Amino acid sequence: MHGGTLAVYGGALALLALAFAAVAMRGIAEPGVAVAFTVLIALGECVRITLPGDREQAPIGAAGALAYALLGPLRGLPTAHGVLQVVAVTGVGLLLALLPAVVLPHGARRHRHRYAPWRDRARRDGAARRLLGAGFAAAIFQPLYNSGLVDRISADGPAYGVFLTLVAALAALWDATLAAVLRRDRSALRFPAALEDELRSLFGIGTAITATGLLVSLAAGEVGLWALPLFCTPLLLAQVSFRRAAAVRATTGQTIASLARATEVAGYTPPGHARRVADTACAVGRELGLGTRELALLEYAALMHDVGQLSLVEPVPDGATALLPEEEQQRIARLGSEVIRRTGVPRQVAEQVARLADPWCGRPEGGSDGGAQEVPLAARIIRVANAHDDLLTAARGRGLGEAVGRLEVLEVLRLGRGRVYDARVVDALVRVRG
Repeated sequence: MHGGTLAVYGGALALLALAFAAVAMRGIAEPGVAVAFTVLIALGECVRITLPGDREQAPIGAAGALAYALLGPLRGLPTAHGVLQVVAVTGVGLLLALLPAVVLPHGARRHRHRYAPWRDRARRDGAARRLLGAGFAAAIFQPLYNSGLVDRISADGPAYGVFLTLVAALAALWDATLAAVLRRDRSALRFPAALEDELRSLFGIGTAITATGLLVSLAAGEVGLWALPLFCTPLLLAQVSFRRAAAVRATTGQTIASLARATEVAGYTPPGHARRVADTACAVGRELGLGTRELALLEYAALMHDVGQLSLVEPVPDGATALLPEEEQQRIARLGSEVIRRTGVPRQVAEQVARLADPWCGRPEGGSDGGAQEVPLAARIIRVANAHDDLLTAARGRGLGEAVGRLEVLEVLRLGRGRVYDARVVDALVRVRG
């Protein structure tokens, strides 16, 4: 594990141990309320969704933990559960949600791990985040509430709602920071890019989670525990919409994979060429600080960058379009872009493919050449990644060893810096593939 992940996991375990010890010594305040929120969190953790980038989220579990952390009066009566009981209840809910996985037959667990090896890691990350997130929100709200300072703000007026909203917003930012730390360690993204991704997600399911937790805590002051199922049901329905969106993304992925394979099956490109270019492009994109959405679009465009070759009467030897005249490269890129536009893939992908052979593609961005800044960075990256694989394939065809071939290819790319290839992209490629 990396240092950031160890710190998050270690902090979560230490906080949970302290919470269990405190509850064992002091007892449980309002046991019925604690049990109700424990059940809600446990059930919510069992109903999960998968977000882009193979990230798992449990919206109802997260909203339940936040609601308990921000719970003040319950049907007009004060509560006194405190910070550590919030952590303990959240921890018990998370542990109860793990029981189905524990009691599964050994063969079923092995089958699940074989086909989804990232799921258990994502679940551990999510559990640590929710535990620390609930503790963070409770640490801000509960001491102020239990000390009576919050009583100076009328629970019936807008000031109390604004106060809770601020606490919930701070908790959401804290959770995004934890998620960015874990994602940086898992995916090799730079921290600013990972944090930007997580902050963007706050405007999606993150906003729904925060709003639901806030509403449950406020409504519980009036209607009691009935607020739990009443206000969590809309969030459950929202999960259905997210699942449908995930199915659409899966269909898009299948379409892209089919198009990428078409050039290989027809003999226009070597086997695995599209995948190698996509892997190289994504590695360079991460090195340059692209976020998850930008990396996804980059991967789509890289997989389909050779679709235009299907228009050729005779295949290019080894599919090496980087060795063709510039006019021919541009024609292939335009034809490929037209095909992509008719597949339902995001329009940015078609634009990136169309600009692969642009004469401005290697010129500095923002320089004296006005057209240079119009070429998408993704197109610049794919151009370099494609040339890298084409030249490496040609080097192998001449009988050069792997190490010698790589050095020769990198030298050719360096010679084209600032003219044929973007200098910043070439430098990033040297760092990740040199």
